[in-house]
Amino acid sequence: MNLDLSQMITEGRNPASQNIDELSTEAMLRVINDEDKKVALAVEAIVPQIAEVVDAICAAFKAGGRLIYCGAGTSGRLGILDASECPPTFGTPRSQVMGLIAGGHTAILQAVENAEDNREQGAQDLVDINFSRDDVLVGIAASGRTPYVIGALDYANGLGATTAALTCNPNSAMAQIARIALTPVVGPEVVTGSSRMKAGTAQKLVLNMLTTGAMIRSGKVYGNLMVDVEATNQKLVQRQVNIVMQATDCDEATASAALKACAGHCKTAIVMVLGGLNADEAKSLLAKHQGFIRQALYDAGAR
Repeated sequence: MNLDLSQMITEGRNPASQNIDELSTEAMLRVINDEDKKVALAVEAIVPQIAEVVDAICAAFKAGGRLIYCGAGTSGRLGILDASECPPTFGTPRSQVMGLIAGGHTAILQAVENAEDNREQGAQDLVDINFSRDDVLVGIAASGRTPYVIGALDYANGLGATTAALTCNPNSAMAQIARIALTPVVGPEVVTGSSRMKAGTAQKLVLNMLTTGAMIRSGKVYGNLMVDVEATNQKLVQRQVNIVMQATDCDEATASAALKACAGHCKTAIVMVLGGLNADEAKSLLAKHQGFIRQALYDAGAR
């Protein structure tokens, strides 16, 4: 199949880097850095659309739904990376945010030839995880034309689910299929067509915003503290102590004692200290208010 890549901005030649192979190492790196500076501005331009997806994800979580990423190559790996960080950072179930990649598990570490061209497999992978209209699908592909992702988007649309397309080419096929288009236009890459660079960076920034925004809106953050962090190693055990200290202005002994009393649950420890409550009372208030610390404290008469 012949593909016309000439209309894709991500496939264009970048005049700033046309002689990059003749530059000194430092000058070469400054060209790359100058181009990278444009990425955040491209993401800034689509913040309203990102917010729309964040709100849809929050609504899905409240209804028991999930956030599913779907991509190929670098895009698929970025989705898997973002999904895999949610449980330890925010204490979410492993199934709440999931990443699918064309070619399956093998493709995480190495390219699987032609996998991204299999439109039917995109739909089948959603079937295999029991994707439903309560879930949100974010298709990721810098080009915006990956058949595997298009197949998944079509299937999700058919169920009536919320769909979003994260691409770096305006008016792409994916952007037209998805209900919400996320299109940070970063321009041509320093190395022509190497969309793991600026396009990949833009995708990573947007994915960070989607999950972090949704978790904040779901009560997983108090102030700017990750109060549902899982203490899976010694560093994170100490981080929990620090979080309780920072949230309550208590000393280390008080924070450690509260955490011990509630089996190492930061939110409960914070409500215990600030509300003058025991562990059971704090747990009950948090459950009543769906895990939102501020509402629990208001209910306890604390501020």
